[in-house]
Amino acid sequence: MPITPSAKKALRQSVTRRKRNIIKKEAYKKAVTGYRKLIAAKKFEEAAKAFPAVFKALDKAAKTKVIEKNKASRLKSRLAQLTSRSTKASS
Repeated sequence: MPITPSAKKALRQSVTRRKRNIIKKEAYKKAVTGYRKLIAAKKFEEAAKAFPAVFKALDKAAKTKVIEKNKASRLKSRLAQLTSRSTKASS
């Protein structure tokens, strides 16, 4: 356990940040998995409505460094490819 006042404060800060990071991480993961489920279920109209929300969650996670910027970009790219492949296959 921390002894000095500065160490106690650092512990409080890290606990608060950890909680905040976990919330953002869960939010983007839930958005991505929900989007993939919509695509798999061939609900393209609902997926199109969810698309901006997924991008927003990924951007927020990247902005606060919960995930790397490149990981967010990679996920957005793959989701966009998934969308275009799925809509072409259904046509």
